[in-house]
Amino acid sequence: MRFPPSFLDEIRDRVPISNLIGTRVSFDRKKTNAAKGDFWACCPFHGEKTPSFHCEDRKGRYHCFGCGVTGDHFKFLTDLEGLNFPEAVQRVADMAGVPMPARDAEAEKREAQRATLHDVMDMAAGFFEQQLQAAAGAKARAYLRERGLSAATQQAFRLGYAPESRNALKEHLALKGVTREQMEACGLVVHGEGIAVSYDRFRDRVMFPIEDLRGRVIAFGGRALSPDVPAKYLNSPETELFHKGQMLYNALRARKACQPQGGDPAKAVIAVEGYMDVIALAQAGIGQVVAPMGTALTEDQLDLLWRISPEPVLCFDGDQAGVRAAHRAVDLGLPALKPGRSLRFALLPEGKDPDDLVKADGPQAFHAVLRDARPLADMLWTRETSGGVFDTPERRAELEARMREITSRIGDENVRRHYAQEMRDRAQQFFGQARQRNQMGNQRGNNRNGYGQGAVGQGGYGQRGRGAPGRLGVSDSLARSSLVKSASSTSMPPLRETAILLMLLNHPRLIDEDFEAMAALDLQHPLLRRLHLAMLDAMAEANLQDGTEMREALRIAGHGETIETLELIVRRARVWTATDRAAEEDAREALKQAVHLHQRARVLHKELRAVEAALMDDETGEVFGRLLDIQNEIRKAEATEALIEGFGIPSGRPAGGF
Repeated sequence: MRFPPSFLDEIRDRVPISNLIGTRVSFDRKKTNAAKGDFWACCPFHGEKTPSFHCEDRKGRYHCFGCGVTGDHFKFLTDLEGLNFPEAVQRVADMAGVPMPARDAEAEKREAQRATLHDVMDMAAGFFEQQLQAAAGAKARAYLRERGLSAATQQAFRLGYAPESRNALKEHLALKGVTREQMEACGLVVHGEGIAVSYDRFRDRVMFPIEDLRGRVIAFGGRALSPDVPAKYLNSPETELFHKGQMLYNALRARKACQPQGGDPAKAVIAVEGYMDVIALAQAGIGQVVAPMGTALTEDQLDLLWRISPEPVLCFDGDQAGVRAAHRAVDLGLPALKPGRSLRFALLPEGKDPDDLVKADGPQAFHAVLRDARPLADMLWTRETSGGVFDTPERRAELEARMREITSRIGDENVRRHYAQEMRDRAQQFFGQARQRNQMGNQRGNNRNGYGQGAVGQGGYGQRGRGAPGRLGVSDSLARSSLVKSASSTSMPPLRETAILLMLLNHPRLIDEDFEAMAALDLQHPLLRRLHLAMLDAMAEANLQDGTEMREALRIAGHGETIETLELIVRRARVWTATDRAAEEDAREALKQAVHLHQRARVLHKELRAVEAALMDDETGEVFGRLLDIQNEIRKAEATEALIEGFGIPSGRPAGGF
């Protein structure tokens, strides 16, 4: 019996090859990385004592580096267990829960027709390629040159041109014996009720062939060259070969580019918006990029991304529309999260797409965007809290209830539990409900007189003035401010974050010197985050050069009272480098030190939360040892910070002076 390739592909995709092979071998725990679908074992085909047999779920293949055997699901069963091919197919189909196809002469005939349709699509792609190089393709070639695409890149992606004539492709295919029915089945012509004679679907467009995961052309995307055409981009319609919501442009090349090469580790697949972004990034050396077909990401496309790599990066424009699209992707991905399967989100600078970015600043600019990609949990938390006011118990309870409802959508029980814990931890920190380790940190800060020499700390403020231990004494004017009124009694702004923002406020040029790093600051306190965003907006709207201009812009935006309160905090703590009296050179050095300490503290505490969560499930000595290691690193970081005499104070300057 001949099995349709589509059926074989389906059952292979549904059964990770490690599940099949795991029934006959024991995977090596040290070399195996199950989260990445990477498994090692002693080879079942020849005797060995050290594991050299390797299988990868992403590829659906196995290979032994000892005896050289290689193959897929079916070959494993035929070679190891002696099954014939139909029996092997039956075994995998049973594991996949997919019924075997009945022998159907009509189905076999349709499969043969599908093969013929692939031939027709390949002929069409060849025709468009020829037309691009012909006299009629001059303006298409000019367009591609303007977009910076080399001849080699155009050839690699089989770019072409559809002539303006209504029947150019139709006549070309007819001369090659292609029937009207085949052209219609491929979606190459417009036909139907009210159309007496069919005509070419694509006319006067740059053509982008769309391939399936076997490298066969199944559809086209066309970019109009005339500004008067209503649809700038036009895709093939749904056909027997092409289902738009199930495919990703460049998936085959991206899957190959993601695989480990030359000793480098596997890369994460990156999803961008359009064809030109994919091609421009590939030309810049970033080949692991795909794009949906001009629509929002679908469940099938997301599943395909996860089959390529366990943690895809979804890249969106940094404008409001891009952020909304990212939020839709969060909701789409949540139910399908599993151990080792998640998403990261990269937001581009507003007004720039990947193509613009690599042209203006080179591939390193796009790599910088990728380095700043945020995990799904961050995107979810930011979406639910950004711009919100949680100044009453009822509003805080509402946020917690909403987070519980959202995380309940996660299908996997373990991931759901960890997300619920993560959101609870964030809520407690957000509302200022200090955890035990922070109280211990504050107590240690008290013993050191709480940054009395002006060190910019994370949790405490020193014992300057009356009030709770480890907290800054609150003056009457500070107590009346909206900053204090809108925060809970234990949620005063962290001193280090306060100092960082005031250094940037007083010296806006420091923002401009390293805008990406300053824009990516991960601030704990919600009001500081709002002020931070307002500062970035002010810099984007006008290239502010001094603190007076920045202060006025923020005052107009309604942040004047917040600034006064923050200035009172740093004056009481005597962090003079964060005041408007500090020279720019002194502020620059203090800022560098403060940002380094801030980032290190955030990383350590995030790792601590992850290990504490892991300890709930795995109380082995290895996990507990990692917990102790991180706690020691945190203590060392705090001790180092405490030893920085007069943090940010150049030699010869007094610590006080207010």
